[in-house]
Amino acid sequence: MFKNTQLILIDLDGTLVDSVPDLAHAVDAMLSDLGRPVAGEDRVRLWVGNGIERLVKRALTGELDAEPDSALYDQAFPVFYRHYQASNGRYSRLFPGIAEGLVQLAIRGYDLACVTNKAEAFTVPLLQALGIHDRFSVIVSGDTLEHKKPHPAPLLHAANARGVDAANSLMVGDSRHDVEAARRAGFGVACVTYGYNHGDDIRSAEPDAIIDSLAELPALLG
Repeated sequence: MFKNTQLILIDLDGTLVDSVPDLAHAVDAMLSDLGRPVAGEDRVRLWVGNGIERLVKRALTGELDAEPDSALYDQAFPVFYRHYQASNGRYSRLFPGIAEGLVQLAIRGYDLACVTNKAEAFTVPLLQALGIHDRFSVIVSGDTLEHKKPHPAPLLHAANARGVDAANSLMVGDSRHDVEAARRAGFGVACVTYGYNHGDDIRSAEPDAIIDSLAELPALLG
């Protein structure tokens, strides 16, 4: 299906790594410090995917798109940040098939990049803690550029850094934002079934391909 692919860009949270346990630990610690009821991992799992700023707002309001009181947010965010710095990489795990898939893609000679909305201060330590940092020739974090996904800029930045055309680039993600970014950048896009898409079936975003595991990707590449 993607026979001309040279560069494969892979999302981090919800695609490579189940980072919800780390995030939920930090969210609940923040809420507890603020004297508010904790959220629990199941609720946090529905909130992740758009950066920690939005995650904190969702934790404070209990809604996906609501805006909390600005003074409360300004108080809460540094508390969350401190707790997340302490928990990042402690409880997260690679999803099944990730280690195998990365090895097989490397053996076949594909250039691999990680493109995420997570800030670099959390991205690099997490990749290092899970032993996959060196699998990627370029890492584009949420604060590398002015724009984040679903803007196409992070994808195009990675392709330009590796000297690869959009037509020869593939985005692998778990959410509609990954699909939108890929479409706007002119990339192919494959999505995993297990990720963070706010409880929605990723098939509704109409990616080019659906996989249950990264280990299935080499077969699609031919």
